[in-house]
Amino acid sequence: MKRQLYFLLILAFLWSNQITAQEPYVRIAKIIVDSSQLKEYQALLKEGIASSVKLEKGVLKMYAVYEKDKPNHVTVFETYASKAAYESHIKTAQFQKYKNGTQRMVQSLELIDVVPIIDVTKKE
Repeated sequence: MKRQLYFLLILAFLWSNQITAQEPYVRIAKIIVDSSQLKEYQALLKEGIASSVKLEKGVLKMYAVYEKDKPNHVTVFETYASKAAYESHIKTAQFQKYKNGTQRMVQSLELIDVVPIIDVTKKE
């Protein structure tokens, strides 16, 4: 009887962890920016990313790059603790400042939800 109870407790614990554990929410934003406003866009992007990572617990990682031969083609990799963290992020003052400040600079925006296969960072 003790063994069965112990087994049931272990199963209950494992089941509860599966319910509460959330997968990170990862999104890629592919953006084409008006070339004549690229410096202003990059300044707003840098400020928005730095603020979001610093101030929001649910923003785990943001990484922005541009194409070497097309600097106005920007890709932003975003990792959030959960979909709820993303939903919270887009309501923040720092995101709204970025969005409103860059609205006329952005010529094209494609948002892509992705599922990570592996994410490894070297720890020194």
